[in-house]
Amino acid sequence: MNRVNLFIELTRLKKPIGYMLLFWPCAWGLTLAYDFSKNINNYFIYLILFFLGAVLMRSAGCIVNDILDKEFDAKVFRTKDRPIASGKISTRLAIFYSVILCLLAFFVLINFNLFTIILALGSMPLAFTYPLMKRFTYWPQLFLGITFNYGLILGWTAIKGELDIIPIIFYFGAIFWTLGYDTIYGFQDIKDDEIIGLKSTAIKFKGNAKKFLTICYSLLLILFAFGGYYMNFHISYYFVLLIPFMHLFFYQMKVFNSSDPLSCLKAFKSNNLFGLIILLNILVVKIL
Repeated sequence: MNRVNLFIELTRLKKPIGYMLLFWPCAWGLTLAYDFSKNINNYFIYLILFFLGAVLMRSAGCIVNDILDKEFDAKVFRTKDRPIASGKISTRLAIFYSVILCLLAFFVLINFNLFTIILALGSMPLAFTYPLMKRFTYWPQLFLGITFNYGLILGWTAIKGELDIIPIIFYFGAIFWTLGYDTIYGFQDIKDDEIIGLKSTAIKFKGNAKKFLTICYSLLLILFAFGGYYMNFHISYYFVLLIPFMHLFFYQMKVFNSSDPLSCLKAFKSNNLFGLIILLNILVVKIL
């Protein structure tokens, strides 16, 4: 049981916010592309497959992240007790776990069409090199956005079998979403990161955090509005889009306090609700 608990801790399975933030863009892309006049059961099958893929790849990603960051994690108060940083799990065992999780994710992936499989495999280098970015650039959150929202493209191609301008517009919007919420997340460790020499958008914009978030979230909503236009969505889509607008600008901005790690975590976790709201919005206009 101790080994099971360490595995759960290593893969952050008790912290669903990580894999949910990976899952929501997949669900958005899938829902945007799906024809609900056909068998709706297939939609839920695809949704389950993407959810399983998100859990497995997020878990594998956490392990790779902890392997690459074990020296840094040991110096940061929030992460010093992680299984690899604290020596409770060896690097060799962690690599074994990561390989098994990737194999399971591959078995999920082969249920999709060839184009989607090729695109997904092409994203693997991005997924596993992201943890290195904070050593070289103040924009690791941008690389996370590119990686974490790639599922939106895959959700679209899983149905359509080809790319289009529409998922790309939503994809860029989602990147700004991640750029915003991961900047909020980064403020939890900003003091330790500055001491040990790591970089982040939280450090780069620490004096203008809310201005930066306003820009990110504004671009997110503008691009989602453009995406709705290209999808020929009913005007109700834009009215419902006011709900996530209010969530981002009137809830998150109010809760977020860059000097209070607990408020940063609370604002960050609220993005799970944002993901659900966007999914429901797309579902309503697609079905009705």
